Amino acid sequence: MKYPNNIKKNYKKEISYKNRGMDLENLINEACKYYLEHDLAIIYKKPTPIGVVDVDYKNGAVISKAYFKEPSTLDYNGIYKGVYIEFDAKECQAKTSFPLHNIHSHQISHIKNIIRHGGIAFLIIYMNGCYYLFKGTDLIQFICENKRKSIPYSIIKKLGYPLLFRYNIGIDYLKGIDEAYKGDGYFEDTEDKN
Repeated sequence: MKYPNNIKKNYKKEISYKNRGMDLENLINEACKYYLEHDLAIIYKKPTPIGVVDVDYKNGAVISKAYFKEPSTLDYNGIYKGVYIEFDAKECQAKTSFPLHNIHSHQISHIKNIIRHGGIAFLIIYMNGCYYLFKGTDLIQFICENKRKSIPYSIIKKLGYPLLFRYNIGIDYLKGIDEAYKGDGYFEDTEDKN
């Protein structure tokens, strides 16, 4: 862009991925709050375990140095209709596939353990302007049967369950759970409350 006196200014758009996924997490947090207030489910965002090294007391006890004590597992856990649930929120900028490097190996092991012990584990994936519930069993099966480093979007659309944004709730993932796990033996003896 040229300004008077032939002064040229260049603008470089800064791209930051620091808070990528926070909008998704905020919508999920709103849903968790709604579900708790309406006694539909008890699901919380898990804090990441950190070890504090240094605190700046001049600015109101601000942590200035810390480290991760251990790798975190999945973002959310709780109970719904008597079943243990754990899931992670993933936002994908790619249009054609979901990169598997977005899921760490310890998270995959954790998903396997939850499923083996009778719980429900899944991902909520935001991709191409849509929210999907992608079952942990489908994720594990895809990883075991494929050598790919990403899940094609066509597979996410085929196996994933679309989640709706509802104004008063946020992302209504309980409806997705009901749909995804219908007939899997988890909720046959419970009454549908929502």
